Amino acid sequence: MKQFKLFLDLIRIKKPIGIMLLFWPCLWGLTLANDFNDNNLRFLIYLIYFFLGSVLMRSAGCIVNDILDRKYDVMVERTKKRPIASGKISVNLGLMYVVILCSTAFLILMQFNFITILLGLASMPFAFSYPLMKRYTYWPQLFLGFTFNYGLIMGWFSIKPEFSYIPIIFYIGAIFWTLAYDTIYGFQDIKDDEIIGVKSTSIKFKKNPKQLIFLCYLIFILIQILLGVLMEFNYYYYIGLIIIITHLLFFQIIKLDVSNPNNCLKKFKSNNLLGFLVFTNIIINKIYI
Repeated sequence: MKQFKLFLDLIRIKKPIGIMLLFWPCLWGLTLANDFNDNNLRFLIYLIYFFLGSVLMRSAGCIVNDILDRKYDVMVERTKKRPIASGKISVNLGLMYVVILCSTAFLILMQFNFITILLGLASMPFAFSYPLMKRYTYWPQLFLGFTFNYGLIMGWFSIKPEFSYIPIIFYIGAIFWTLAYDTIYGFQDIKDDEIIGVKSTSIKFKKNPKQLIFLCYLIFILIQILLGVLMEFNYYYYIGLIIIITHLLFFQIIKLDVSNPNNCLKKFKSNNLLGFLVFTNIIINKIYI
């Protein structure tokens, strides 16, 4: 039982925000591609598959991250008690967990069409190399954007297995969304990160963080507008965008205090609500408009 509790701590199951931030892009792509006048049972089944895949891959990613960062984590106040950094779980046992989680995720992936399977397999190197990026570049958050939003493309192609530029454009916008929220997240550890020598956009833009965050969210919103035009959504879609813009501008930018770790964590977590708002805006226009 003690080992099981350590496993739950290892995969951050008590902090589901990471699962949701991985899942929302999958659901966006799935919802955009689906024809709700047709068989909706497939949509619901795929929704469950993508959610389970998000849980499994985020859990595996957390373990790989902790293995690669174990020597750094012990020097950071927020992470020094993680199971691998503290020595409560061995590296070998962690690797065994990764194999089990990825194998289970692969079984789920096999339920999709061939293109989606190939896309899923192609994402693996990016998913597990992300923790290394902070050693070499000030832009690991950008790399995380490429990785975390990959499910948007997979979600689209699981329904429509033919090329379209619409999910690609949306994917680019989502990358900037991730770049912004993970920059906010990085300010929690900026003092420790500077001491131990790891890099991040939080450090690179520490003198003017709101300018970067505003620019990223602006690109995200502009692409949302373009998406509405390409999908020929009704004006109700743009009313929904006003709500999304209000949330980003007033809650995540104006009220952001990068010197307060609790404030940064709160703003970071609020992106779960943003993911829900974007999903709601899309599905309302797909079903009722």
